[in-house]
Amino acid sequence: MNEMSFFKYQGAGNDFILIDNRQLTYALTEAQILHICNRRFGIGADGLILLQNHSDYDFEMVYYNADGRESSMCGNGGRCIAAFAHYLQLIAEKGTFIAVDGPHEIKVINSEWIELKMIDVQKIEQGADFYFLNTGSPHYVAFVADANAIDVVGAGRAIRYNDRFRAEGTNVNFLQPTTEGITVVTYERGVEDETLACGTGVTAAALAYHLQKKGEPGQVEVPIQVKGGKMAVRFQATPSGFEEIWLCGPAVQVFNGSIPINI
Repeated sequence: MNEMSFFKYQGAGNDFILIDNRQLTYALTEAQILHICNRRFGIGADGLILLQNHSDYDFEMVYYNADGRESSMCGNGGRCIAAFAHYLQLIAEKGTFIAVDGPHEIKVINSEWIELKMIDVQKIEQGADFYFLNTGSPHYVAFVADANAIDVVGAGRAIRYNDRFRAEGTNVNFLQPTTEGITVVTYERGVEDETLACGTGVTAAALAYHLQKKGEPGQVEVPIQVKGGKMAVRFQATPSGFEEIWLCGPAVQVFNGSIPINI
């Protein structure tokens, strides 16, 4: 049995296990990741992220959900791995990395506030009472009167497992407009539970909010309250979609240690 070193980070309460895998020491199985992310029998996290070398970027991000499966882009995970890369002295104030949805730019504003450039978004489906879009991961966004009164798990699971989304799954966000901006709560596929924040989710919610209120083209910043803290999404609204999208918020190292694992 070997010891695997890890670092625990959280971004607005969305927590991740970060592993420096630049030497390709670890090839974790789905079962191992599921165990490590378990909050009772492992370290506990919403996901696990490997930081690896890449010839064209400062590093590569490989992301796994808490169910042990490699997944689509995770925005808060991207901000946390940026903070981790800064801690490892791989980047200074700015950097780039590659993830499953393509390249990302990052800005380290200070020791706790990280900004991550997301993919451009043009294709957005508007339904009778929802928006559906991909911000690196698929997101269903519904507007509600009181986000904190919603049964996030029950209502989110009903949408995630309905006939349309059952096979591939979707994340589900409930958005409440406020005088300051928006409040968002999210049910995440792969975690299959509510998370205290979701980076791609609040990004999707901010874009849906701009469309819903028929916002003008131009530079926009939306303040966002999630259960894990305060975040913001900044973007350039155009007649054909959204560009220069930046996900902004805290990314903090909680602790580090080692865990026994077969490698």
